[in-house]
Amino acid sequence: MQKQPHPPRKGQGMSELKMGIGETDEWYTPREIFDALNVHFDLDPCSSGKDRVPAANKYTKDMSGLDRPWDGMVWMNPPFGGRNGHVPWLRKFVYHGNGIGLCRAYTSAEWFHVWMPHMDGLLFPRGKTKFIKADGTVGKSPSSGIVIFSKGKQATEILSNCGTKLGMFFEVKEC
Repeated sequence: MQKQPHPPRKGQGMSELKMGIGETDEWYTPREIFDALNVHFDLDPCSSGKDRVPAANKYTKDMSGLDRPWDGMVWMNPPFGGRNGHVPWLRKFVYHGNGIGLCRAYTSAEWFHVWMPHMDGLLFPRGKTKFIKADGTVGKSPSSGIVIFSKGKQATEILSNCGTKLGMFFEVKEC
């Protein structure tokens, strides 16, 4: 019988972002992403209230963005905490059909293969995106890369146009 490895202790062998799962999901999108997108969104349904998302309207956690109507071009950086906690956000995003969002690029996860084919565009940024902590400092070592996705013609055009600035863009074709 093969001995199972011990899980790493906090701070040993785990990335900073991964350690944050369960402790906080307050990780803000870096300014460089918004600079590359160069768009002002109509709604951020997952706002912390402290972030710097260029959006006319914001729903905070207390406002429950999943339960409210979404209008116009949406920016979505859903809460990363909890296993598959972002899946209801992906579902609502797909049904809304107009916006740009991001999540972990867990390409081997079942949810990735369920929801990403419904997007119109996928952009995989170069390297690992360093998110901003709630205290304003830059996180150091994310556990994985992310994917930035689009739904709708305008959003996909915006994402496609900034693809070379951020990484690799792929248009999603119906199977």
